[in-house]
Amino acid sequence: MERKIVPIIPAVEIEQHLYEKRQKIYPREVHGIFAKLRIAAVVTLLGLYYGVAWLQWSGRQAVLFDLPARKFYVFGQTFWPQDFFYLTLLLIFAALALFFFTTLAGRLWCGYACPQTVWTETFLWIERLVEGSRSQQIRLDKAKGSRNTIVRKTIKHALWIIFSLWTGFTFVGYFTPIRELGLDVLALSVTGWSLFWILFYSFATYGNAGWMREQVCLHMCPYARFQSSMFDKNTLIISYDVARGEPRGKLKAKAASPTSTGDCIDCTLCVQVCPTGIDIRQGLQYECIGCAACIDACDEVMEKTKKPKGLIRYTTENALEGNPARLLRPRVIIYATVLLALLTVLIYSITQRKLVDIDVIRDRNALYRELDDGTIENTYTLKILNKTEQPQRFKLTATGLDELILQSDDEIIEVDSGSVKNLVVRLQIHYEQVPATSNQVEFHIASESDPDLRTLEPARFLAPQMDN
Repeated sequence: MERKIVPIIPAVEIEQHLYEKRQKIYPREVHGIFAKLRIAAVVTLLGLYYGVAWLQWSGRQAVLFDLPARKFYVFGQTFWPQDFFYLTLLLIFAALALFFFTTLAGRLWCGYACPQTVWTETFLWIERLVEGSRSQQIRLDKAKGSRNTIVRKTIKHALWIIFSLWTGFTFVGYFTPIRELGLDVLALSVTGWSLFWILFYSFATYGNAGWMREQVCLHMCPYARFQSSMFDKNTLIISYDVARGEPRGKLKAKAASPTSTGDCIDCTLCVQVCPTGIDIRQGLQYECIGCAACIDACDEVMEKTKKPKGLIRYTTENALEGNPARLLRPRVIIYATVLLALLTVLIYSITQRKLVDIDVIRDRNALYRELDDGTIENTYTLKILNKTEQPQRFKLTATGLDELILQSDDEIIEVDSGSVKNLVVRLQIHYEQVPATSNQVEFHIASESDPDLRTLEPARFLAPQMDN
């Protein structure tokens, strides 16, 4: 058998990257109703963020989270760590609100109110102010070594850094009185944790909004990964009308044969204005943040080509299929009902919350004690909490049984502001006056300086089984 000689092919090194290099996105500026709504949202939210920190309320900063003093001031209301219940309610309300709006109209939060979107929009405005339009920015980046590019890039980053430092300063101003912090900054005397958090939050703002931008939404935000599970066929989402737009054709082709192509002229403006760089014509994608910039761009094109607006629009999957859309459906109604109930509970509990509280703990070593004179005694540990801004002097009494005697080492109980006073007390009554083995009693505390500052707490008085 003849043997064949197979030539040896030299090995060739092939370099393959596991991760594709990021392609910078240059979002085109767009005008329209949704762009105006987005601008209004950004201006409102940033105005609240930077403005509320400077508001005064009753001689104090309106919103201040004083962690060292464990006090949280919110528009005249003072909250303590013991009020963690309200924060829990607020977080549950926020989560359900996110689910509600997502079920109703997709990623409204991402497109209009997410901090990443808000600050990225602001950084984009600064970038357009300094570097110009989308095409001008692309030309600048291609001419990397030119003097014009270096000057404009330097100015842009300087403005970004100044804005980021102001953002970090404002953030710390919610935890340290911002007016005092401002004086420390002017005197160059900011040290310790305040300086650390100003720089850290500034760096996070500069990095996320200036450099990472859409990468935060695409790769870091978990909401993008699970939001589709809250969609159904009646959820309002940004969609491209395939039946109306396809097949695509350039404007000249449509002029030659207007009936052979759809309304889409394949101008790609919907892609150019997208802050995450997707093509909405490829269908719903997790990268879409629901900003509706593509709707504004497409409507402008449709107006110029004398076609009906809405080739890209907010609609539902059922509507695209020709079926009736049902925005009010059981899931939406349930979310709305629960949200309303939670909001009612939150507002009512805050307005009705007690500024003084008492917790009663029975002595676990003995249910009761029988004294030599026939008196039955129960021992309790009282925890008295003063949530007011001033020290208080409280008077303690007990009711519920006739001839009930309260024994305490302190007749008047002094409790500092925001403090808890532990007090051991004893209730005594002669066994002939005890009606049952378990009896309802109440501890009352009242402030000497403010009669309205009072509360009560029920407890049980236990006694042995009495012979008839």
